[in-house]
Amino acid sequence: MDKELIIRSSSEHVDFALLKDGKLIELQKDEDGNNFSVGDVFIAKIRKAVPGLNAAFVNVGYEKDAFLHYHDLGPKLPSLLKFTKSVSTGKLKDFSLKNFPFEKDIDKDGKVADALKSNQSLLVQIVKEPISTKGPRISSELSIAGRYIVLVPFSNRISISQKIEDKDEKDRLKRLVKSITPPGFGIIVRTVAQGKKVAELDKDLQNLLGRWTAMCKKLHKAHHPSKVLGEMNKASSILRDIFNDTFTSIHVDDEELYIQIKDYVQEIAPNKESIVKLYQSTVPIFEKFGIERQIKTSFGKTVSMAKGAYLIIEHTEALHVIDVNSGNRSNKANNQEDTALEVNLIAATEMARQLRLRDMGGIIVVDFIDMTSAENRQKLFNHLRDEMKDDRAKHKILPPSKFGLIQITRQRVRPEMNIKTKEENPDEVNNGSEVEAPIGIVSKIKHDLEQLLKKDYTKLTLNTHPFIAAFLTKGFPSTRSKWFFEHKKWVKILPRDAYTYLEYHFFDKDGKQIK
Repeated sequence: MDKELIIRSSSEHVDFALLKDGKLIELQKDEDGNNFSVGDVFIAKIRKAVPGLNAAFVNVGYEKDAFLHYHDLGPKLPSLLKFTKSVSTGKLKDFSLKNFPFEKDIDKDGKVADALKSNQSLLVQIVKEPISTKGPRISSELSIAGRYIVLVPFSNRISISQKIEDKDEKDRLKRLVKSITPPGFGIIVRTVAQGKKVAELDKDLQNLLGRWTAMCKKLHKAHHPSKVLGEMNKASSILRDIFNDTFTSIHVDDEELYIQIKDYVQEIAPNKESIVKLYQSTVPIFEKFGIERQIKTSFGKTVSMAKGAYLIIEHTEALHVIDVNSGNRSNKANNQEDTALEVNLIAATEMARQLRLRDMGGIIVVDFIDMTSAENRQKLFNHLRDEMKDDRAKHKILPPSKFGLIQITRQRVRPEMNIKTKEENPDEVNNGSEVEAPIGIVSKIKHDLEQLLKKDYTKLTLNTHPFIAAFLTKGFPSTRSKWFFEHKKWVKILPRDAYTYLEYHFFDKDGKQIK
């Protein structure tokens, strides 16, 4: 299994595409204007407690107040409040927690009005980004994530990732971490720590303690509300969470970002530094690796699959509904049950990919093709669980119901990735409608071409959407051939996956854009 990370940078955002054996499985975007990312820590002000919800609304600087439920306060809330106040006023300058006396834990089933007061200052962390009309979801149980471990202030608990199944390895890691953990801090050991030595774990721990100290130093003069600890840049945080030995290449089209990523990979996996490569071709990076084409075919309402089967994905305010269709498979198997099982297994694989790709969250209901055999239903359920093992978002899958429905809940911490695949119809007669592949633009291209040919350009190259390029070059005589017979000039046509249907550009013999 080969994994590749392709990174495209522009002035406003950075796109990250994760490929598994050449197939797009994750797509993320890092926008410059996003100041409320998961993991960011703010010094905030309690706006008001709402007893009916057993929660508080907190001003973190976003247009809508953040939501803090009682269960997200953490048992050590009184200690955190006391520490925050002491550091903010300048009374406490030792941030190690070694000599800091902890307060009594709050009641597990208590009331928010007893724990928090209006205008109180509190350190909080974003656990769910603003989505739709809602403000961020926050927690006052802080954690700082590293490559191998997660540092949890005001805790004494050491826990090991459940994905590490070897009991001896769990005991070894627990013993090592216990020997290096400073007082007042808890540690969660991540899956990638498996097999690592104490020196590597300690290096990660010292880095996290350094970030904690830097954050505490900011508190004394910080405005309320303001961000006091930002997550790592998106590229580093993605690599921190998903990078492993199966990665074969990381391609970046921006030199500054390339240096940052190379340095980070050199730090976390020195033997893999050579897989980071700077992409310098004139062909756009997403087009070179076939990502644009996969995006166009993966984000529509209908998703085609192998052997003629397809998915229909519908979105509502409360849930997502996915319908599985056999397409032209219905007559190609010995019986209906075999067809249903074959299509359902293909659909389960594609559906697991779609959930990650679109970052769909909340409740997802999948209408698989009905199967009468309990053994086949169990086989489908097991296959779907295996396919979703690599999904980093917390999720739960229920077994198929009598109606063939499978219900899934999947954690949503950031807005869903939604890419529009239809465009406005360029035909003025049908103005306002949308089409998948408009061809009315061809007459406009011809008009512009004639204007350019009058200016004696010796060699012209037309870059346009693949559908338009195919329309111009296919058949005999093709549209391009007709242009040649009419104007005695040959136009080179290059398809560009990244272009919209209505977008095209002409270039001269030196590759300079002229229209």
